[in-house]
Amino acid sequence: MNLSQIYNTGYEVIFIAFSGIILAQFVKCILHLIVKRNLDLRLFTTTGGMPSSHSAGVMGLSTTVGLIQGFHSIEFAIALGYAFIVMYDAAGVRRAAGKQAACLNKIIMDLYKQDLQEAGGKLKELLGHTPMQVFAGAIFGIVYAYYIHHLLKNILA
Repeated sequence: MNLSQIYNTGYEVIFIAFSGIILAQFVKCILHLIVKRNLDLRLFTTTGGMPSSHSAGVMGLSTTVGLIQGFHSIEFAIALGYAFIVMYDAAGVRRAAGKQAACLNKIIMDLYKQDLQEAGGKLKELLGHTPMQVFAGAIFGIVYAYYIHHLLKNILA
């Protein structure tokens, strides 16, 4: 498959969405390295953190659909609706679940006197995102989609 078979098709949408997620996860590791001065590659495979890779992926997908089908199209409206649901979930539901996990971990540590394995192990606390992390991921996805779409257009011109 060559680039002309990808440009302005569903393959471009899928490529931008998934590569945007991967790139956002990479950026998350780099930002952690800059801020904390420690390289933690586990961040590449975890949820939560800056920027939101979920937001980057769905906004990259939505933006690409808009660029291909038009920002007035039904397809774009559906993709954008999907993106808003995912981003709301990342900043709302999953963030609340992470806060509950932190609270439960504290209770378990108090009850079991630091032996979390006896209670089944520590619950994952970093599940969701702050609104700023979601916003940063969304902007990242939009910019990335525009960049890749226009890069493909210029290569094929």
